[in-house]
Amino acid sequence: MHDSLYCAQNYLIMTKIDPEIPYNNLPKLPPKHDLETKHIMRKLARSRAALAEMKGMCSIIPNPAILINALTLREAKDSSEIENIVTTQDELYIAFATQQKSLNSQIKEVLNYREALWYGYRLINKRKILTANDIISIQQIIIGNNAGIRVQPDTQLKNAVTGEVVYTPPEGEDIIRGLLKNLEDYINIDHNGLDPLIKMAVIHYQFESIHPFYDGNGRTGRIINILYLVMKSLLDLPILYLSSYLIKEKTDYYRLLKEIRDTDIWENWIYYVLHGIEETANHTTLLISKIKELLENTIERIKTELPSIYSKDLVETIFEQPYCRVASIVNKGLYERRTAMKLTLNNKTVEITEDEFYAGLERLERDLMRYNDDREEEPGYRFLQKLEELDNALTPTGEDSDVSS
Repeated sequence: MHDSLYCAQNYLIMTKIDPEIPYNNLPKLPPKHDLETKHIMRKLARSRAALAEMKGMCSIIPNPAILINALTLREAKDSSEIENIVTTQDELYIAFATQQKSLNSQIKEVLNYREALWYGYRLINKRKILTANDIISIQQIIIGNNAGIRVQPDTQLKNAVTGEVVYTPPEGEDIIRGLLKNLEDYINIDHNGLDPLIKMAVIHYQFESIHPFYDGNGRTGRIINILYLVMKSLLDLPILYLSSYLIKEKTDYYRLLKEIRDTDIWENWIYYVLHGIEETANHTTLLISKIKELLENTIERIKTELPSIYSKDLVETIFEQPYCRVASIVNKGLYERRTAMKLTLNNKTVEITEDEFYAGLERLERDLMRYNDDREEEPGYRFLQKLEELDNALTPTGEDSDVSS
């Protein structure tokens, strides 16, 4: 057991379900037990404080897209990794920036997750509710098909190593839709003033137990977590990076879901979720602080060393795109492409043709200004190095340029 989890073993009443029989009598919400124990409430206070600090830190970054593009892609990557869909950060950032038409299936699924998260985020901001049909739409975006609710029997969850059946979710379309309607009501209707963080833990358990789809249940459930916190105004941006915690504590995650089904005791599960929120919020707060520091350092160095090309919008565009391309900067209206230009090298004037120019840009784009918070290089160095090359290839909009006709 996770060393920070409270153990309620003395109070367990074993009602163990048969993992090979569909759990069609899954209890509907709300749970009948008291979920606000003293132990949970103490943990809740710490989780709420950490989440509030993270929410406040978001406001210190001048352009929200800087956080959204970086952190939602990382969440998409790690949420998909839980389902054994593995990509590297570089592969993902390049695919996102270049809008490649030919993508391998794993990168495509990760980008689908990000698209589904954004779809849900826009819905919540527009109407502040989350319906069963919304959840179905989110899953369809993740998976890329319209299979919808499970209608065929024999869906079972198995131990990946032993092949042992660990859980059989409810079967029958009417039963599944009834459970989803009950979940929808629980999400959108307040029940006895229960704190939203505790409710999120209950919602996640119930959705995972319903397991309404053939595929994509885990990723859909993790998006529901984020959307619910946005809906309850505990997050302004969809950037709580919970999947990293679940990867680290994956064994406890599955064990504690099973514990509720077998014992109807919720305390350990709720504590686990609250601990994950606290830990993830603290980590994200630190990451935001590092991004802000790097942003400020980069602004100051460009102002000092490359004042002729400095603009606040240019620096923010670089940070906004984890893999920043020349096209990203041109499309912002900050610079214009030159189709031909004259450069003076060693007192000799050299004309660069359009073909040569674009060939040079392609080389530059392969390695242009990617940001990774784990880099050991001096912050801002790579930006400045590439901006010097950029200064030779682009000219600010509205300024005279030495372009040959």
